[in-house]
Amino acid sequence: MAKVITMGEIMLRLSTPNFEKFIQADEFDINYGGGEANVAVSLANYGHDAEFVTAVPDNEIGECAVAALRKYNVGTKNIARTGERLGIYYLESGSSVRPSKVVYDRAHSSISTAKASDFNFDEIFKGADWFHFTGITPAISDAAAELTLEALKAAKKAGVKISVDLNFRKKLWSSEKAQKVMKELCKYVDVCIGNEEDAELVLGYKPGKTDVTSGELELAGYKSIFEQMVKDYGFEYCVSSLRESRSASDNGWSACIYSSKTKEFYHSRTYNLHPIVDRVGGGDSFAGGVICGLLDGKDFKDALEFGVAASALKHTIPGDFNFASRKEVDTLCGGDASGRVQR
Repeated sequence: MAKVITMGEIMLRLSTPNFEKFIQADEFDINYGGGEANVAVSLANYGHDAEFVTAVPDNEIGECAVAALRKYNVGTKNIARTGERLGIYYLESGSSVRPSKVVYDRAHSSISTAKASDFNFDEIFKGADWFHFTGITPAISDAAAELTLEALKAAKKAGVKISVDLNFRKKLWSSEKAQKVMKELCKYVDVCIGNEEDAELVLGYKPGKTDVTSGELELAGYKSIFEQMVKDYGFEYCVSSLRESRSASDNGWSACIYSSKTKEFYHSRTYNLHPIVDRVGGGDSFAGGVICGLLDGKDFKDALEFGVAASALKHTIPGDFNFASRKEVDTLCGGDASGRVQR
């Protein structure tokens, strides 16, 4: 199995139970999660050697976050104990016509003030096969953006394959700032992953007449921008998840991929997700599945199908992490979406 490094922020997640609104809740459910941590858990769950790089405060809450990763076989030896606090996010899960809401409380978190000198990147990337990051980490702070750049330089020097999930977060930075930072970071990337909004807001590419709000998809527009992205950045693969949002509880879910080597564009099977239990982490489970498929040596089309199926299953699982097994994902890829009780 492959050695994969992911780097980012792990946060304490406090979510309202039973789809309650914040104002109703007298208690919160506790989980831990974050874009790159979620990918690491997925890959460890599929049997790969996944290690997570981050910074947490040197206190009991920081250790709880580390323990949450260790529980699912993610390597934690490269987690620095530094900084003031662990970031928090509050989640109000939506239902039907009411959307989910996220409130961040992550200012001055440990990763936002971490420095490259807190990590030995040459040692971290020794023997590694893959490095994954997202657009969330450089959005946290200028220091985190610089840290990401230093990690990318070290990964490239070590000959490691690099993927990014563009993951635009409007509550963290503007599109203008995102493009200024991410266009530089994407020069190091081999596999670029995103969704309907990310290509436009992070890199400035508009996928035809696609409307993320209505869920209207125009696949020809994706092929066109993927071709341009490959030309501009030299990506091996461009990948996009495709969400048709009918309501907070009812989505169509598929994805598309473009190979720079074969010049082929491929659109996956579409899953109808209803009712959705928890969509947070859905994109991360998709990225983790695609990376797993490529690391396993699957054809890029099969790797995409594995990622879409993995994410479809994640939408049925509460929390940030995807606990669907490799066997369960393979079964769904094989066409069994009946949901029948297995005895």
